[in-house]
Amino acid sequence: MRNLLLIPVLLTLTACAVGPDYRTPESPAPGALVRADEALYSADPVKAEFWRRFEDPLLTQLVEEALAANHDLRIGLARYDRSRALLRESRRDLAPTVTAEGGVANQRLSADQMPGVSRADRDSDSFDAGVSAFWELDFFGRVRRSVEAQRADAEASAADLRALQVVVVAELVDTYFRLRGLQEQLRVAQANADNQRESLALVDARLEAGRGTEFDSVRARAQLESTLSRLPALEGEIAAATHRIAVLAGEEPGGLVAVLEEPAAPPALPTRVATGLPGELLRRRPDIAAAERRLEAASARIGVATADLYPRFTLTGLLGTQAASTGDLFARDSETRLIALGIDWSFLDTGRVRARMAAADADADANLARYEQTVLVALEETETALARYAQALREREHLVDAAEASAEAARQARVRFEVGVIDFLEVIDAERSRLEAEDSLARSHTRSATALVGLYKALAGGWDDVPEGRRMRVERASL
Repeated sequence: MRNLLLIPVLLTLTACAVGPDYRTPESPAPGALVRADEALYSADPVKAEFWRRFEDPLLTQLVEEALAANHDLRIGLARYDRSRALLRESRRDLAPTVTAEGGVANQRLSADQMPGVSRADRDSDSFDAGVSAFWELDFFGRVRRSVEAQRADAEASAADLRALQVVVVAELVDTYFRLRGLQEQLRVAQANADNQRESLALVDARLEAGRGTEFDSVRARAQLESTLSRLPALEGEIAAATHRIAVLAGEEPGGLVAVLEEPAAPPALPTRVATGLPGELLRRRPDIAAAERRLEAASARIGVATADLYPRFTLTGLLGTQAASTGDLFARDSETRLIALGIDWSFLDTGRVRARMAAADADADANLARYEQTVLVALEETETALARYAQALREREHLVDAAEASAEAARQARVRFEVGVIDFLEVIDAERSRLEAEDSLARSHTRSATALVGLYKALAGGWDDVPEGRRMRVERASL
């Protein structure tokens, strides 16, 4: 009997798993990014921790706080820890399940069961203790495929966490640059308001001296009030951006007001941006990695469903002791044991099994399409981000010239008005053009900076190179 029981164990060790063996699908790997203008982009590796290249200590501090305390990332980390715990549980199914058990019972039989026996003699005690083991002999790989699927799910969860890190950091940096842009727009509006106050004072002085008109004074005041009306809206947007940054960093909305209310210069933009090679992009993006891992999990579950076509063998063992008193519980003749080989085969209900197999096949097909779509979207996002950043820089170049020309025109208009060559209406037009040009330049710089952030987000920011101490822990090696 013992030799016979060794046979299923040996078969388990040498058995093959049914179902398809997973192979990573081929994905498009273009030789070059179409929108990667060589004058602006290089194929150098994408820099890790892209936010550091802006040399803004406050921005770096905020990013590190977000990576440590952002609540969305804490949720993502918890989901990752959950997936690893489920993986550890599934691996336990590869080994026997061992349990210890014990019990004590007092039984009284009825007078009909033991006629003529006194009431006291119909009472009996029973004591037992033992260790039992249950093991599914994985001849056809059902358990191994389940572990394979759970491992792929855990790796997908790790990739999800990395993708969430990219999203959170990109949103924080984007909002930070928008905040600095709004503060620059506010500074421009306030500076123009100061100039317009001077113009109003000049017009009023000329009016009192009898050299001006009431019309010029009214127009100057209207221009000033129009500029001042822009300030509350900008201040409201600045407050909203400040609150958003605080929440992203894991703090209360008002927690960073004192830190962020001091304006700072807009970020300096790099002359060239490293984009890496297209093939590296596909290997680096965590959303692609997550989609590919889920495809592997779906493929493994085909094997789980297929294994139900075959018999399921189980090995059960029990080693224990049973006695009528505690003193005899571990006596020589009180031992008990059980060794059993069980077979469970649903060959009469293959319709259900094949339906589950068809469902698993459909899930795999859907995950394959999702993976291929994720690859295409990644390439689309990158090409679009390349184009947007290049266009934003070209727009900014023109607006720099326009702002300089508008400032010079406003200066000359004021001088010409003071000597009486033109009327004040032309000064107002020139100052309005100056405000619009400077405001457009500030907006353009913000668009360029946020377009660059969008590009780094599309490129995944070189996250695989980020030191473990500076981001949330993702222990792929332990999977």
